[in-house]
Amino acid sequence: MQTDILAVAAALSNAELLSRLAVLAGEEREATVDLLAHLSELEARRIYWAEGYGSLFSYCTAALRLSEYNAYHCIEAARAARKFPVILELLAEGALSPTTVRLLAPHLTPENHQEVLAEAAGRGRRGIEALVARLAPRPDIAPSVRKLAVPPVPGAPPEEPAATAPSDAAEPAATPLPPSDRPVVLALAPQRYRVQFTVGKETHEKLRFAQDMLRREIPDGDPGAIFDRALTLLLDEVAKTKMAATATPRPGGAAAAGSRHVPAAVKRAVWFRDRGQCAFVSRSGRRCTERAFLELHHVEPYAIGGEATLGNISLRCRGHNAYEAELVFGRYDPSLAREMLPPQASSR
Repeated sequence: MQTDILAVAAALSNAELLSRLAVLAGEEREATVDLLAHLSELEARRIYWAEGYGSLFSYCTAALRLSEYNAYHCIEAARAARKFPVILELLAEGALSPTTVRLLAPHLTPENHQEVLAEAAGRGRRGIEALVARLAPRPDIAPSVRKLAVPPVPGAPPEEPAATAPSDAAEPAATPLPPSDRPVVLALAPQRYRVQFTVGKETHEKLRFAQDMLRREIPDGDPGAIFDRALTLLLDEVAKTKMAATATPRPGGAAAAGSRHVPAAVKRAVWFRDRGQCAFVSRSGRRCTERAFLELHHVEPYAIGGEATLGNISLRCRGHNAYEAELVFGRYDPSLAREMLPPQASSR
């Protein structure tokens, strides 16, 4: 199929090739607008929860197979377009792109969006960044003196510093960072990973102190070995607080009738049974893969008599915990909540 497409393109004259490219670019813009509109509606309906995905981002990367970079920009652009529909028209015209919309989105308001979008139309990324700098000026970066890295030996792989302290006056981020700007965890070889992140002065001093104190056990001061030891201790502590883990568990009694308290024995059993992963399963059989922001979920809600037993407690990510609550109680509406407040409270 791909070979046929290449053959068709190769058979076009120069004029036909240019004309066809213009048509394809227009179709791509239309498809992008259509995608953003549908993503916006998908987020409003939160259908991705029912399909077993803990977030819209997970749905875009796993179900739609968008790259993390494209998913991030498309989601931000879709949210902005829902607030200001004129964005879709500008995207269809090619006056804006999802990337430039993402840069502008935090600075758009009902009062300024028409003027700002009109000024942004047709600008490249540098022009958009200049416009954002005018809309939200940032302070000057303080002068700093930094030690330069030692030049690498020709032919040798570059070495990562054990830990570095950033300038005390780091430039603040104007917008959330896309996935490509996140700290790096990169597979280098089977069971070997490169980890790269930036730490502050105090953390750098702690690392140096740990290297000195552990010189007998870790003679070369390898930060990776120290990092592993620190994580092991941290996870032990997390297991105690989140999973009620203990070396000598005591027989736990059942929770008192009507109590919301989840006994430690139930917590331990739930975390072990669900393997530290959201246990929501969609109708199609897909289990949610989220492992962050997990919460203890009452399968039969506590508000209607659900007890804190092993059979009634399960792990849920934050999204699916909220989703299943909405299935039972309906979606939370802040305006209705305000109407239920006493007059003196609602007027505050």
